Amino acid sequence: MIDTLPPLREIIARHDLRAKKALGQNFLLDLNLTARIARAAGDLSACDVLEIGPGPGGLTRGLLAEGARHVLAIEKDARCLPALAEIAGAYPGRLTVLQGDALRIDPLAHLRPPIRVVANLPYNVGTELLVRWLTPGEWPPFWESLTLMFQREVAERITAQPGSKAYGRLALLAQWRTQARIALTLPPEAFSPPPKVSSAVVHLTALPEPRFPADAKTLERVVAAAFNQRRKMLRAALRGLDGAIEARLARLGIAPTARAEEIGLEAFCALARDFAAHPPR
Repeated sequence: MIDTLPPLREIIARHDLRAKKALGQNFLLDLNLTARIARAAGDLSACDVLEIGPGPGGLTRGLLAEGARHVLAIEKDARCLPALAEIAGAYPGRLTVLQGDALRIDPLAHLRPPIRVVANLPYNVGTELLVRWLTPGEWPPFWESLTLMFQREVAERITAQPGSKAYGRLALLAQWRTQARIALTLPPEAFSPPPKVSSAVVHLTALPEPRFPADAKTLERVVAAAFNQRRKMLRAALRGLDGAIEARLARLGIAPTARAEEIGLEAFCALARDFAAHPPR
């Protein structure tokens, strides 16, 4: 036991907390695993932690037991609030629970820096939340690091390298501004109910500034156009952005016959800078 609270299975049974598919819920019951996820986020003793979708509180307990200064947990499912209240009682003053939709709540009024995000994200909002955290209006963001559970396929897309099938917009978005790595993988049977796929925890550390200079919106537009037709050569995929794209690519040393998945982050940033400096006529 990591604390004096009852086992999670007992708490789930007592509060009748069957996971709801509509909420993307898969509860992680093994407190040894939740402690490992908390440790993957690093030393939390001087940090506030934002957790999305705590459910019955397995990871919440791990974060608090591993020494997090304060945890803000945002939970949409009101059924979970009594279980989370028990945890708050066991860790006085260190856990704040907000009920609501994480896509609509601004957590910053309840957090003080430094801030880290650690969450077993609900599958149905995980990617959208990640993209929001990676695309703030200003950089560096409010968070130092993100330690997030995803379906393994999504985790592999975040950390993918050029030339792989998983490489795409999500990899470029993440790797432009963060150091991203898979910290651990978990089998379906670690969850209740077991999902159909394996899961993985990705740890992303915010870089002080992007790896290569580029305007964020221009970069996103170029990358989106390239990967929306990823089977096409760049000269065809990007023609909608510039009728003279072939000459632009050649001038930058990018093969017009290459496909998006073959192009690295630095080249995409160079292309975005060129579009910003020389808009198509």
